[in-house]
Amino acid sequence: MAIHKRLDDYLVPGKHIHLIGIGGVSMRPLGLVLRGMGMTVTGSDMNSSVSTDELMEKGIKVHIGHSASNIEGADCIIRTAAAHNDNPEIAAARAMGIPVFERAQAWGLIMREYKNAICISGTHGKTTTTSMITHIFMEAQCDPTVMLGGYLPLLKAGHRVGKGDTIIMESCEYCDSFLNFYPTVAIINNIEADHLDYFKDLAAVERSFRKFAGLVPKTGYVIANGDDQNTVETLADLPFLSFGLDKKNDIHPKNLSEDYRSFDVICCGRLYCHVNLNVYGKHNVYNALASAAAAYVMGIDAETVSHGLSSFTGAGRRMEFKGTYNGAKVYDDYAHHPGELKALIDAVKTMDFKRIIVAFQPHTYTRTNALFGDFVEQLRRVDVAVLAEIYAARESNKLGISSRDLAEKIEGAVFFETLPEVSAYLKTIAQEGDIILTVGAGDIYKAGELLLHP
Repeated sequence: MAIHKRLDDYLVPGKHIHLIGIGGVSMRPLGLVLRGMGMTVTGSDMNSSVSTDELMEKGIKVHIGHSASNIEGADCIIRTAAAHNDNPEIAAARAMGIPVFERAQAWGLIMREYKNAICISGTHGKTTTTSMITHIFMEAQCDPTVMLGGYLPLLKAGHRVGKGDTIIMESCEYCDSFLNFYPTVAIINNIEADHLDYFKDLAAVERSFRKFAGLVPKTGYVIANGDDQNTVETLADLPFLSFGLDKKNDIHPKNLSEDYRSFDVICCGRLYCHVNLNVYGKHNVYNALASAAAAYVMGIDAETVSHGLSSFTGAGRRMEFKGTYNGAKVYDDYAHHPGELKALIDAVKTMDFKRIIVAFQPHTYTRTNALFGDFVEQLRRVDVAVLAEIYAARESNKLGISSRDLAEKIEGAVFFETLPEVSAYLKTIAQEGDIILTVGAGDIYKAGELLLHP
């Protein structure tokens, strides 16, 4: 019997789809969406988590740990980008002739079913911009389908399955994942050197983004940051709508307040809407401009955009307020790149705290090594830097690097190997007027939660 090699043949009701890495931020909603489409879904993940618990509560069988026996009965496998060919389930699937597909391929095929596909990309700001656009389109009662790389309180989840003709999709460049998508509106927030375990250098990252922009049909729109030199150079000679603070951009602010929270949005020379943000920082002006631009090209009225953006108070792990300890405000943020750290610290410096205490957990050895000097530069800007050990994620430490190396370059910084030690230290220094930020893409948030709920 011939084996199908096209994922289209498997994403149909009645098929059994097995997801490797099902607890991931993009894999969990994929499993739920596929189940909603009538497929039998099973999955596996290295560790149990809130995500895997949720999936099991909703009737999806999840195996903790990877084993060849987990794929029994599966018609095809969909894997996360972090699952490599030496994974026992992938090896078993190949030996048995069960086809293996990538997560992004599945999202791409789902996306093709929608008239409008808004894809949000960039080194920074993807989750927040996707969240802002979701608020606008929910306000407009468009009933969108949404896939986020984080938690959005409005949705009480990181995804939504709607019945409208629009899908709003956070789109990541890692492993060229977003090149599997079918955007009708592509947003590029910014382009920097990142994911250097996959991309050779910045030029390789830029080539990937240029291909992404090229996926948009002539009837669609590319919306890109006209203030970001890398983005402008990447899109040289390609048509796009530019957004940014500089008034030369197609979409720019006017009457911008000193705290960056109130401004008019000018689109193509005309007043489009007024915005009052409930989030801080210059970077969120860019996120809001990109979101307003997407709404503008999709014909959303000004009042809806204003209401949608003002109702947004932040996504999960994006400057998320967690509580108060000994008079200190405790926040959590996902920043794991020097550019994100800079934007976060810039925003916090406008918030009138006596001391900024940052408990930072670098994410992956390759990123820490490649951007070491930039991390040091940003962490020197805070009053107290507390370094947790590097979060390995998909990597092993072949570089012999540690967060201790960062701490040694930052005056007054301290390093701890474990999160309970980080939490215990924060407990000794927290005082009235401080802001304590737990920062990173790993599990550093647990240090803050341990502080608040021992």
